[in-house]
Amino acid sequence: MKDPKTPDAAVLLEIYRKAHLIKTADDRFIELIKAGQIASPYYSTRGQELIPAAVSVNLRADDYVITTYRGIHDQLAKGIPLRPFVAEFMGRATGTCKGKGGPMHITHLASGLPVTTGVVGSGLPIANGLAWAAQLKKTGQVTVCNFGDGASNIGAFHEALNLASVWKLPVVFVCQNNGYAEHTKYEYGTGAHAIVDRAIGYGMHGIQCNGNDAVEMWGAAHEAIERARSGQGPTLIEAKTFRFRGHLLGDDSHYIAKEEMAAAIAADPMPALRAWLIEQGHASDLALAEIENTNREQFEDAVQFGLASPYPDVSELQLDVYAEEVRA
Repeated sequence: MKDPKTPDAAVLLEIYRKAHLIKTADDRFIELIKAGQIASPYYSTRGQELIPAAVSVNLRADDYVITTYRGIHDQLAKGIPLRPFVAEFMGRATGTCKGKGGPMHITHLASGLPVTTGVVGSGLPIANGLAWAAQLKKTGQVTVCNFGDGASNIGAFHEALNLASVWKLPVVFVCQNNGYAEHTKYEYGTGAHAIVDRAIGYGMHGIQCNGNDAVEMWGAAHEAIERARSGQGPTLIEAKTFRFRGHLLGDDSHYIAKEEMAAAIAADPMPALRAWLIEQGHASDLALAEIENTNREQFEDAVQFGLASPYPDVSELQLDVYAEEVRA
């Protein structure tokens, strides 16, 4: 009998496909910004690709994901269609929010991504609201809320964990702990030895895992999501990871020791997963190359679609601001 804590080859390849697509998007967005084809702030997810890739394969299409401004990996892993995703990033009228949300507020409800927030920590109470609605309606849906280690010091984090625990909400809080809250090293701003330790204070199940290990990350997500879906309540996951490209594009990461950065890059999870998949016989080099080429072609198609799309008309400034009055 298959070990339920071990993903099969098909799942592992899907994790790799998603993670490689995220890396492809990250690299390409940076190229476009540096070339002057996009004018946008950008928060790279390079180094953190495996976390949402391994989480998302455990989710249903109608499950929800909440993310932050550093969120293209969560968005792509949940399955937002590439053309409207890239168009929104470029501020074009064909985007998911008609070009009015941009990269820090990408929303696509049909894919289960109702909120991308630019306010640190603000996604946690929203995730509780979605989870509570699912609980009341008995839909069996689970909400995954992603945030960084810095958000664990925001009041909304503690309020959300407490309420989720009291009501046993079907929500999974995923802290992608990359060791730095903007430019502040973890131990300079957080007194807790580990973020997962904070789950104890709320009577909540907690898991700490290596977010750069696909199998370990999948196992943590599988356990947490199944607990939430079966009515056992929320889980706090602390996924340890590292970001390779600074807080935002243009940040030279001078506050990170060169030795620390070099060690993290040497342990880059993407080539490590690729080599492991081949070594374990889950895929050949050729099969993985085909996945990679398909990702690049599909993403480039989306880029060209976005670049060819118009900007929203000035009249859009007055639309989607207030709900239209509905008269009986």
